[in-house]
Amino acid sequence: MTAGKRNKRPGDSEMHKAKRGKNLAVLAALLAFIVVVYFVALVRMGG
Repeated sequence: MTAGKRNKRPGDSEMHKAKRGKNLAVLAALLAFIVVVYFVALVRMGG
């Protein structure tokens, strides 16, 4: 085994980095949606 391969983790490839970025974007969108729904519910109950 070469020294370069030994230091690489399984999730270090470009494909994994792209998937991780996409997953984080989906997480951010989902959290934003939840926050919007929460505030709309607060406004509707309060008004």
